[in-house]
Amino acid sequence: MSTPQTATLTFLGAAGTVTGSRFLLTVDGRRTMIDAGMFQGEKHLRRRNREKFPVDPSTITDILITHAHADHTSYLPALVRHGFQGRIHATWPTIRLAEIVLRDAGRLQEQAADDARRGGWSKHESPAPLYTTADVEATLPLFRPVEFDTNIDLDPLWVRWTRAGHILGSASIHVTIGARSLLVSGDLGRHDHPILRPRDIPPAADIVLCESTYGDREHPEPEQPHEVLADAIGRTVERRGQVVIPAFAIDRTETVLHALVQLRRAGRIPDIPVIVDGPMSLKALDVYKDSAEELADGVTLAEFTDLDLLETRDGAESRRLNGRTDPMIIISSSGMAEGGRVLYHLARLLPDPRNTVLLSGYQAVGTRGRALQEGARHVKINGHYVAVKAEVLRDNEFSVHADASDLIDWLAALEEPPETVFLVHGEQAASEALGERIATELDLVTVVPQHGEVIDLMA
Repeated sequence: MSTPQTATLTFLGAAGTVTGSRFLLTVDGRRTMIDAGMFQGEKHLRRRNREKFPVDPSTITDILITHAHADHTSYLPALVRHGFQGRIHATWPTIRLAEIVLRDAGRLQEQAADDARRGGWSKHESPAPLYTTADVEATLPLFRPVEFDTNIDLDPLWVRWTRAGHILGSASIHVTIGARSLLVSGDLGRHDHPILRPRDIPPAADIVLCESTYGDREHPEPEQPHEVLADAIGRTVERRGQVVIPAFAIDRTETVLHALVQLRRAGRIPDIPVIVDGPMSLKALDVYKDSAEELADGVTLAEFTDLDLLETRDGAESRRLNGRTDPMIIISSSGMAEGGRVLYHLARLLPDPRNTVLLSGYQAVGTRGRALQEGARHVKINGHYVAVKAEVLRDNEFSVHADASDLIDWLAALEEPPETVFLVHGEQAASEALGERIATELDLVTVVPQHGEVIDLMA
């Protein structure tokens, strides 16, 4: 193992915003990336996906992935399209889930460009996808599996993945650079994830990048779990309406189903059909079912048989739902209502006050989910404005992001305090609020980095 002389870290995403996780590590001229996600939400952020990448992707040797969510992985095919041919390292569950995410992303990229072209709502004369399904297929063979808590040699780096408890396969990544070290939290799970094994404590590091998505809030701890969900379902059934739950295909769909099982067993919701609509969600569910060793004690996904569960894997099955008016619960991606089949359900159900939309987690600024959360009277779906007359609610209990106290606990549990904590993956206000708490409670230097900022890791 060589001894590095220079090392810098560049914040190419997730700085002052939640999405677009991209951190460029340059050690003695060798380039390694940690995560390669898409920017989501507001238009000025999404435009960054189309900007020329700051370095030639062909000069990047390795990409280290924390977990499979799109804002951490779905820029990978764009890098491959522009020359990246190195290795992509991730845990086995992350690789399996990333395959699902990336194939769906490639399909949606092509579909969005085609819809814009035919619908005429794009400002571009010839709308083109950021990347294609062919770029995705060229990306998948580059993945290399890693084990949790095992050092791998990427001379001059040693890299280690530690379970983060956010979604299946999620990890914090520790990088040793000679005598210096860097720890990237990735997205951290709550101390009590409902279906997964809890997060572990990674090795300490000189520099820590800590997520701050929920840095300014605490998760509720109600006397009865998911009271919002149970009440919403009861009211909607009384109105003879339908409940649609926009849910991320990975982890959120599984935790929503788990909650519905518990509510059904307790007699707190009526026995009505539950539909998981979408091949991406169902493929992810299959991966969870194959990963029993990663589930929390006492949790088995065989419990879903307690529900009147319908899985719609193809488009024809999904379209048949349009003809049903009986009360039901539809779980469909995406979680922030930015794409996928859930848009068709929203377009159909939002104009009718009998129906309910239940938001199941964080809604980034600029997304349809955020607009619905903030009381929008109409939203634009596939080029058309749709009136919002349905009841719109949010169940905060579904979030598996660590809240502010969880993040403080994670930092405090490190064996040695870091020199500096950089707060990433948060809106500016959330990051700043968490920074104040860390400085006050842990007496650590905290910084909210700027997009494009470069720090010297050897200083």
